[in-house]
Amino acid sequence: MERLKNMELKRCFFLLSVLCLATALFLTFAIYLLCAKAAERFPSGGISIDFDGMATELAEPDLQQRQILKLLDGIRLFSAVLLPAGGLGIAGILFYHLKLKRPIAVLQMGTERIRSHDLNFSLPEISADELGQICAAFEMMRAELLKTNRELWQQAEERKRLNAAFAHDLRNPVTVLKGSIRLMKSGRADEHTLERMDRYVQRIEQYVEAMSSIQRLEQLRVRPCEMTGSVLREELEETARLLAPGTDIRLSVTDLGTIRIDHGIFLTVAENIIGNAARFAHEKLEIRLTQAGDVLGLIVSDDGPGFPAELVKNGPKPFGKLEESPEHLGMGLYGSSLLCLKHGGELQMKNLPAGGAEVTAFFVLQKTCSEKKIEKS
Repeated sequence: MERLKNMELKRCFFLLSVLCLATALFLTFAIYLLCAKAAERFPSGGISIDFDGMATELAEPDLQQRQILKLLDGIRLFSAVLLPAGGLGIAGILFYHLKLKRPIAVLQMGTERIRSHDLNFSLPEISADELGQICAAFEMMRAELLKTNRELWQQAEERKRLNAAFAHDLRNPVTVLKGSIRLMKSGRADEHTLERMDRYVQRIEQYVEAMSSIQRLEQLRVRPCEMTGSVLREELEETARLLAPGTDIRLSVTDLGTIRIDHGIFLTVAENIIGNAARFAHEKLEIRLTQAGDVLGLIVSDDGPGFPAELVKNGPKPFGKLEESPEHLGMGLYGSSLLCLKHGGELQMKNLPAGGAEVTAFFVLQKTCSEKKIEKS
């Protein structure tokens, strides 16, 4: 039965039709023989001529016997017509129950759930035939729609948080500017008023530029290319040397071979988290690049004061300040988090038990051309 479920539709229908039709013909032949055997018990009438040429008149059947013989002839006729037709009908019913009923029900359930804007379900694996492949393709489409919807929902929620943070952080500069304008209108402005206004205008410009950079990150598309581990190691060494001069840098890279990753996203994230660690490191900075399956991990740790507890708990936020400098808006870690999400990964932060902080950026790697060829073969 399982073999029939996985068989091609045309082949399965043909096999069921042949089996049911053969069974029907066998039954028709059996009924014909039984009726013929039963008819032999009754006199048939007419004349019998033996080998000597002697003619013998046979007994004629009576009325009741003639009715029975007609009934037997009718049974043979109807069985010759109805049984083959019934066999084909049974073949169609079996074909529907074995091959069509469940896939149609599953697809109907899936379309009704999607029509009601519900994607939180999964279609079971039915069979390997054409309808099973359609159900599998439908399930892949549903999973992609669910993934896209979740990404859109996350983007919408993130945009709400961005707008709220932007409005909150703009409130103070705008309030200061309004107060300065009132002082100027009243003639009570001093020489520090213009300096203060200029400083807060620059602050607003920084916020606007930060918002623009976030929008550019959201619209960025992942364009992976093949890279070797040795190239990434050289770039990490160069980045660490430029961003953390005078710091004891320890770099370790596992044997990666050739991987497929968006080079620009990787370098941007590496520069952000290495630069952030370099600002707070006292003496040491450790960088590790590892791979586990199709996930690449960039781990950067320092011996600095560590992250605030709220940052470790809630993750990086836009316009969150890691230091008191008004020019530093904390966009590096937040932008890196967005880029990791773009690449299918995430950004994790924690404080080390012995002191210092550690940031891990995960990237989901794409399959290389050689890996795709191996899969096809």
